[in-house]
This record gives sequence, C-alpha cells and structure tokens, in this order.
Amino acid sequence: MEISNIILCFFIYGFLGWCTEVAYAAFKEHKFVNRGFLNSAICPIYGFGVVIVVQLLDPYAHQIVLLYLLSVVLTTVLEWLTGFALDKLFHHKWWDYSDVPFNLNGYVCVPFSAIWGLACVFVVKIVHPLILKLVLLAPKWLVLGENIVFTIAIFIDLYVTVSAILKLNRRLEKMEEVAAEFHRISDQIGNDIYKNVMEGMERQERIKEQTEVRKEELRAIYEELQKRNPRVTTRLMRAFPKMQPRRHEEQFHKLREFRRSEWYALKARKKERKEAKKNKK
Repeated sequence: MEISNIILCFFIYGFLGWCTEVAYAAFKEHKFVNRGFLNSAICPIYGFGVVIVVQLLDPYAHQIVLLYLLSVVLTTVLEWLTGFALDKLFHHKWWDYSDVPFNLNGYVCVPFSAIWGLACVFVVKIVHPLILKLVLLAPKWLVLGENIVFTIAIFIDLYVTVSAILKLNRRLEKMEEVAAEFHRISDQIGNDIYKNVMEGMERQERIKEQTEVRKEELRAIYEELQKRNPRVTTRLMRAFPKMQPRRHEEQFHKLREFRRSEWYALKARKKERKEAKKNKK
C-alpha cells in the first residue's frame, strides 16, 4: 500500500476511533463528550494503532488465534507507550486503570487488552478490507489533497491543545504558590501574635490588619485563577475524567471541583429558565 493511502487510512481510523469513544461516553454518561486528546474529531492513537496493526498483522489474517494473541500484545505495548509518553511530556496521567485488576502502571490492563485484541481481529478481517477498497477507489489527487488538508488541521489542533495544557500547568503552579503563601501568612499571624503578645494590643492589631489585607489580595488572585475558563482545558477535563496530575494534585482537584460546581449551577439555571418559559405559556 502506498504511503499516501496509509496516511489517509490513519485519518479514517482516527476518526472512527473518535466516534467509538464518543459513543462509549454517551452510553456511560448519557451526554455528548468530545473524547480524545485533540479538539477535532480524531483520536490519533486509534489511527496509529490500527495502521500499525493492519500493516504488521495482515500476514496472519487467516490464523485467527495467532492474530488475536499478536493483536493483544501489540495494542498493549502501543497503549502503554502512549500513556507513558503523555505522562512524562505533560505531567498528567490521562487515563488510569489502577482500579482494574491486572494493570501495569495504570496505563494498561488485561481486560481492556483482551477487548482491543478482539477489536483488532474484527478490523483486520472485516473493516480494513472495506476501507482499503474505498481508499483505492479514490483518485490519487484527491487522496493527496485530503492528506494535506487533514495534516495541516491536525498540526494546528496539536499546537492549540499543547498550548492549553502548558497554560493549565502554569496556572496550577501559580495556584499552588498562592495557596502556599496564604498558609504561610496564616502561620505568620500566629507566630507574630505569640512573639509580640507582651508588646500590646495595638501592635498586634496592626500586624493582623496588614496580613488580612495581603490574604484578601491572595484570595482574589486565587479566585481569578480558578474562574479562568479556557475551552480546551474544560474539554480535556471532561474528556479524561480519570486524568491524574503528577504535579499540583491538590490544586488540580480543587479546580476540577470548581468547574463541576459551575457546570451544575449553569445546568440548574438553564432548567429554571426553561420551566419559567413553560409557565408563561
């Protein structure tokens, strides 16, 4: 298969993988969730995974048992490497199988590996032959044009997503610094009062007023950081509900809970407006 056709297959399977993830999320949560690392309708891990599987395992298509076993091994290795790489690059664990039996570092687990193996057999035996026929029917100029457009789009999407993740990490770091200073000032108040208790109430009140002003400033900064609402960050939090940060874990979970409370409040307001409109009618 020509390289241009392989690239187009990558985009096709990336899109089908995204559809699968969205359908799975809709079944579990009864709502639309834009799953996947990127913002657009593609999951690159599915594109890379399926292309690698069909290229390496097609010679074993007529040996079902061997095809299944090799698929399990190959998809497990790919998923583990992807999870490990994303973790190390962005300091977040994007999915976590730690609560599933027979997992490895939370990146992979036996039950899901078994499912991926079955899915690969289905793809190699049934799906890929149909996809390949459609790809080969397309004119070369059309395949090339689609590849160029999709490649440009995915790189723009990748830039936007990575920028949002880096901004999130910096925001969490700033929230951590503000929280640490807030606690330090609170401790300092107690220490100053203790040390200067014999120097009179007026000095204690002055110290308390100064520190209270600084605490109010820090509280305002912290709340402003929480209220920032980049769409990409919000989408990633919803797309990866089990995402675990490697740094600033406490601030990440506080930010996630703040986002959830905002979302529930917005949902309640929409419901109230809808009921109000019905009552007017």
